[in-house]
Amino acid sequence: MLVRIISALLGIPLLLFVVIEGGIFLKVSILILAILGIDEFFNAFHNINIKPSKPIGIISAILLTLFTYNGVKIELIMFWFFLNIFMILGCILLGRKEEILSSGITAMGIYYIVFFMFHINFLASSNYPKLLWLVFITAFVTDTFAYFTGVFFGKTKLCPNISPKKTVEGSVGGILGCTAISGIFANIVIPELFIHCLIMGFIGSIIAQLGDLTASMFKRYVGIKDYGKIMPGHGGVLDRFDSILFTAPLIFYYTILVIK
Repeated sequence: MLVRIISALLGIPLLLFVVIEGGIFLKVSILILAILGIDEFFNAFHNINIKPSKPIGIISAILLTLFTYNGVKIELIMFWFFLNIFMILGCILLGRKEEILSSGITAMGIYYIVFFMFHINFLASSNYPKLLWLVFITAFVTDTFAYFTGVFFGKTKLCPNISPKKTVEGSVGGILGCTAISGIFANIVIPELFIHCLIMGFIGSIIAQLGDLTASMFKRYVGIKDYGKIMPGHGGVLDRFDSILFTAPLIFYYTILVIK
């Protein structure tokens, strides 16, 4: 636990710097995280003899960075989707019959990790870039409040088959804590969106926990405890950013569809 706290404290200044500076720092950081994340995800499936294509995953992440460097254009996003499927189907045609399952995991990894994670960049390019902070608040605050509420009050198992340590009480604590912190954030940073931030904090906390459970489901399926060891006390990139993969799209789509 102490190692995890120290690791988190060391990572906070870096996170603050990247988000505040934005621009090329944010884009490159997301690209690096996406490549590390997809490498961890594909390595996990190697554990059960399924071998997704890392080159396609890396190329996909680089292409999405280039296509969205100057903003989000739907035509380029659609072209990116086409290129991914084209590369994957090409590998199947040139490979063997058993490559079909591996290719399916390749596609899922690209969209689950690369596409979902890049919503951080999409949000930074929106009309409300300050809401980028809410992506991390909904993920990290939920995790913190859920953990301590579960430790002190947790009795009822939430999803014992997927994550035995999570409790209903911890989940509720995470939702309430996240909603409160989201309100405080809005009151200080962007008061004109106070109600919206409360809504996003509440829904985002639920979505964050679904993201955590999704990552846990994959880990249990392939038989691993952590995706990696790059972050002492936390595991791999996906162990730390699993919730963000879900909260980033939520905040982005709420912003462009509801707030506008």
